[in-house]
This record gives sequence, structure tokens and C-alpha cells, in this order.
Amino acid sequence: MAGTVARVTEITSRSDTSFEDAINVGIDRANNTLRNVKGAWVKDMKVELENGAVTAYQVALEVTFVLDD
Repeated sequence: MAGTVARVTEITSRSDTSFEDAINVGIDRANNTLRNVKGAWVKDMKVELENGAVTAYQVALEVTFVLDD
């Protein structure tokens, strides 16, 4: 029987620049650690504030990767 099995893992990543950069940081790290990364879902986004100004961007990602045979 042929088929594919995937796993989903949650990671968080942070950037001082933007949400897009935080996503890219997380995806890059996932690709360095996991094999067969196929997609990611941005589950949550938040900012850190200091004196009313945004100082950092953080995302929670659910990363999907296909398991090896």
C-alpha cells in the first residue's frame, strides 16, 4: 500500500524587523533541522512593545514535514 505520512510540529520565531522576517527565520531553522518540510501555517502573531513602540515581532508556526519511509 502506497501513501504518505506527515507530522506537524509547532515552533515560534522572533525578529526585530517584521512578521515576514520572523516567518522566514522560523522556516529557515525548520529546514535546517527537519527533512521534507512541505508547508507551514502561521498560527499566531504578536508584537513586543517598549514605551508604546513595537520592538519585536513573534510568530507561532505549525510546520508540516513528510516522514521518511
